[in-house]
Amino acid sequence: MHFLPEKLDEYVVNHSQQEPKILKELSKETWQKVLNPRMLSGAFQGRVLSMLSKLIQPKTVLEIGTYTGYSALCLAEGLSIKGKIITIDKNEELETLQNKYFEKSGFRNQITQIVGDATKIIPEIEDNFDLVFIDADKSNYVNYFNLIINKMNPGGIILSDNVLWSGKVVETLNPKDLDTKILLEYNSLLNNDDRIETVLLPIRDGLTVSRVK
Repeated sequence: MHFLPEKLDEYVVNHSQQEPKILKELSKETWQKVLNPRMLSGAFQGRVLSMLSKLIQPKTVLEIGTYTGYSALCLAEGLSIKGKIITIDKNEELETLQNKYFEKSGFRNQITQIVGDATKIIPEIEDNFDLVFIDADKSNYVNYFNLIINKMNPGGIILSDNVLWSGKVVETLNPKDLDTKILLEYNSLLNNDDRIETVLLPIRDGLTVSRVK
């Protein structure tokens, strides 16, 4: 979802850092072989994720929602020397494609993939996190936040994707639309929780940056 006029959006993209070759290849293969390729973070947002990670230089990253691994590789670009990423996805069928590009990237040894239900996996993780990227099923966003907030290091960053949900967050709510209902609750939670400070960026489909106090 693009909220800027097309010409202005093109200008923004053209005057931002371009994605590395490996990510272009991953994006192309995702569009060719995988269902719902629009779930991919995409070049511009990927550069935003990379920039934020480089500014933070996290030691431990948690990603909820691996998909084909594009965003994990973007976040990996900013890892500290001994940093690591734990990335969780429920779709085991994508592991082969993820591994193909993780191997090519040079970050293979710093990325741990876990297949399964993130709501059950996160409580079992012993690490605390410097950076968390939430980009999975929207109906669990509030649950994910509640599971990670006490595992965040002071000053840690929580990134939440798709928080504008194609503009549905400002439209009349369909009572049957659970995803939008939960996202409305989630956005309000981030804006009002005293443990964090939050800015919502109108990047693509909405990206929230929350800093743990």
